[in-house]
Amino acid sequence: MKYRRLGKTDLKVSVVGVGTWQFGGDWGKDFNQSEVDAILNRAKELGINLIDTAECYGPDHLSESFIGDFLSRDNRDDWILATKFGHHWHDTWSHAWSVDDVRKQLDESLTALKTDYVDLYQFHSGSDDDFNNDDLWTMLDKQVQDGKIRNLGISIGSNKNIYQTSKATEVNAKAIQVVYNRIDKAPEEEVFPSCIEQDLGVLARVPLASGFLSGKYKPGAKFDDKVRKRREQADIDAQLKEVEQIKQQELPEGVNMAEWALAWCLQHPAVTTVIPGCKSPEQVEANAAAADLDMVEMEHRLAWVK
Repeated sequence: MKYRRLGKTDLKVSVVGVGTWQFGGDWGKDFNQSEVDAILNRAKELGINLIDTAECYGPDHLSESFIGDFLSRDNRDDWILATKFGHHWHDTWSHAWSVDDVRKQLDESLTALKTDYVDLYQFHSGSDDDFNNDDLWTMLDKQVQDGKIRNLGISIGSNKNIYQTSKATEVNAKAIQVVYNRIDKAPEEEVFPSCIEQDLGVLARVPLASGFLSGKYKPGAKFDDKVRKRREQADIDAQLKEVEQIKQQELPEGVNMAEWALAWCLQHPAVTTVIPGCKSPEQVEANAAAADLDMVEMEHRLAWVK
């Protein structure tokens, strides 16, 4: 495993982390604790030290609770733990952006995660109006001073949101989380240059384009999970056709497409780490292997084949 400094923080994160939205049950599988333990244990064995989660990944902090149970039996200090705030899922899903709501969310997240602090606490896909709340950032700075939060970050809802990105340093945020993958390169236009200028860490989420860049699916594939089934079939087919073209034109023979897709993200100088989801220890192993892929070598191999 390789490690990079996360922006202006003192954190050295593995270039491949573990995204945990799937633990909340939205991706077609309900997890139990032993399955989560197996995934996180294998991640640790492979040198992965970053877990990214959120308060709304599953009802009542479900993903965080799975992680917290694991951490209670492991060494908390071995992990860099990132979570998010701004939404709530109990009987219904709702936004929660007031100062009091966010303060409560933080305490509930700490309880669920069974920890005294989070390493990165991220503003989660909120509007610019929600972002422009000085009282919110003042309260969060107080939590940093009190040691409940080590670093603040922003998980931008739109991967073209240069407004929140450009103001990150003003609100003492040191990392940006953004959708970035071979299909969706929008952050390269404005977001990444701003991150480099401000020395912000970048967590690339959805690096496998919701699994499309795994190479497992063909145009016409149907999905029954809560996330992908909301999409128009025409849009799914268009993306999968693009994946087929990428596979034919850019992927060297004999190279695993998912590993290549993750390594492709990591070659951009702004990107610190990728945080793909994983449903099994085997998927953790495949994700971790991306850290060893040399994209320059891959390009040379592809040019030689052509």
